[in-house]
Amino acid sequence: MKVKASDARLMSLFLDMMAAEQGAGQNTLDAYRRDLTDLSEFLTRKANSFAAADTQALRDYLADLDTRGFKSSSVARRLSAMRHLFRFLLSERIRSDDPAAILSGPKRGRSLPKVLSIGDVDRMLTKAKELSEAADASPSQRLRALRLYCLLEVLYATGLRVSELVALPRTAARNDARMIVVRGKGNKERLVPLNQASRQAMADYLAMLDKQKPEKKASATFGKWLFPSFGESGHLTRQHFARDLKELAVASGLPARLVSPHVLRHAFASHLLHNGADLRIVQTLLGHTDISTTQIYTHVVEERLKSLVRDLHPLAET
Repeated sequence: MKVKASDARLMSLFLDMMAAEQGAGQNTLDAYRRDLTDLSEFLTRKANSFAAADTQALRDYLADLDTRGFKSSSVARRLSAMRHLFRFLLSERIRSDDPAAILSGPKRGRSLPKVLSIGDVDRMLTKAKELSEAADASPSQRLRALRLYCLLEVLYATGLRVSELVALPRTAARNDARMIVVRGKGNKERLVPLNQASRQAMADYLAMLDKQKPEKKASATFGKWLFPSFGESGHLTRQHFARDLKELAVASGLPARLVSPHVLRHAFASHLLHNGADLRIVQTLLGHTDISTTQIYTHVVEERLKSLVRDLHPLAET
């Protein structure tokens, strides 16, 4: 079913505002578009629209999502998209009311992120290093292995979002770089430190990369990115890295389902906190605007505090 022309126009205005005023990235805009398209199609079946829908119509839509078996997290995300849309329509005086203002979403506990142990990450780093040094590998195989090892070292050293990682510029690998400037959500920049292992991994990878000259027609783009590709984006895709990471997990003796770029980001944050890092510092490194987002890791802090009291308190039981 096609979206009504009137709904499509309002959706376009809303998405333009999100991009221009709030700096929403393409992935965020695509998610809003999918969610609001589904809402529009539901309203169209009920002879309704964004401009005319009342609170009951929106409640009916949420009930329909439940009937279709959507998880509470997905329902909550779509409710958030609705709230943003109708708040925008009210502010632009396209509507005189906000029918989504009083809606309540499904109650859901915040799930704890999957976390790899330090030993798990070390096994993956060791395996990736072994693959990058394999004597019987062809030049292209060695380059791919060096790239994966470099990606893994940088990800675990910085906790970057996967979209930030794969889009790092080539200048991030300068020999004297102790920090890199990362452009994150909302086009906001932050400084993230690099450790010696990640700097060395980048140097080794680039040395091998420079030995393989790209075609002349692609050389300008090829030289722009740290992880170049001949695809449309010009750099390695998130999906490609995720696939390579799962293959590495299996080769390291870990279940592929437990490993993803996002899980490595969680490991970075959890391991820092476990070793005494301040929650606010971790918030800054992860690029979280709100401390509440970082507080999903407070279970790590709580466990560390318990162990400190247990191990160091003079009257603790032995």
